[in-house]
Amino acid sequence: MTQSTDLGPEDRKIITLARSARARNAVPEGAAVRDETGRTYVAGTVALDSLKLSALQTAVAMAVASGAQSLEAAALVSEADEPSAPDRAAVRDLGGDAAVILLAGPDGALKSSTPAG
Repeated sequence: MTQSTDLGPEDRKIITLARSARARNAVPEGAAVRDETGRTYVAGTVALDSLKLSALQTAVAMAVASGAQSLEAAALVSEADEPSAPDRAAVRDLGGDAAVILLAGPDGALKSSTPAG
């Protein structure tokens, strides 16, 4: 596990964006991903009757829909102790095994930093 003081400014930024998405939309999770060009995509949990996506799946879908070719990092703000298997798979699909998933609690404190693979 990496301490938040070890994070660079770009990683701290996506955690902050994910945290704000969670709070702004009053959803269980917020997420943000950074693509190969440094662009960020921010999302919250989608819970419609006909469509259910985690925040991280939604952020990855937004990146794909916007033309991202790969991901460098993803941030998830959640009460969970680890990213779900479908979340890891979504990040891995676009970012490969080297993409990092930063998991933070609702207070923004980093819980873990792990490769998507």
